[in-house]
Amino acid sequence: MAGLRTADQYQNQLRALLPAGPAWEPERVPELALVLTGLSQELARIEARAFALLNELDADGVNELVPDWERVMGLPDPCIGLEPVFEDRRLAVRQRLMAVGGQSCGYFIEIAVRLGYPEATITERRAPRFGRSRFGAAHFGTWAAQFMWTLNTGPRRRLGRRFGASYWGERFGVNPSGALECVIRRSAPAHALEFINYGVGV
Repeated sequence: MAGLRTADQYQNQLRALLPAGPAWEPERVPELALVLTGLSQELARIEARAFALLNELDADGVNELVPDWERVMGLPDPCIGLEPVFEDRRLAVRQRLMAVGGQSCGYFIEIAVRLGYPEATITERRAPRFGRSRFGAAHFGTWAAQFMWTLNTGPRRRLGRRFGASYWGERFGVNPSGALECVIRRSAPAHALEFINYGVGV
């Protein structure tokens, strides 16, 4: 951690602050050197912990305080599952903090891409209207169709954990964040009728 003072630096600083006189010379009083060593190690430890705390205040650097962030933000997300892995919990904290929501097609496509469907598209339905409807046009329907849309997932990218690209404690062969329907339906407007057309996995 750049910028942090080491125990040796603290010890040199403490030595420089000692009063003048033979009673405060470490060479004449060996016990004083032991005291300075203990104090310098503790001061360096406290500074390192304070630096770590500053990182924990930002969701991008959170590690130890993930449970506290989850308590404040209403996590873990039930869409992730009852026992999400730690890295998914950290990612959920960042996403919940930065999320702004949306109702556009691009917003829901972004959700699908984030959950492992890079070729996702959306098909919007439309209600029949004079001047805008033509016989033979695709996606023609009733008045309720104006609130319908379909998320076409396309093939899913492989997200399973594997050797060399995972961390300790993860289960192999698991695709995290696989609750696409849960996230889409929670984020969709209340009046919308959304459908999901799953593609073939690769």
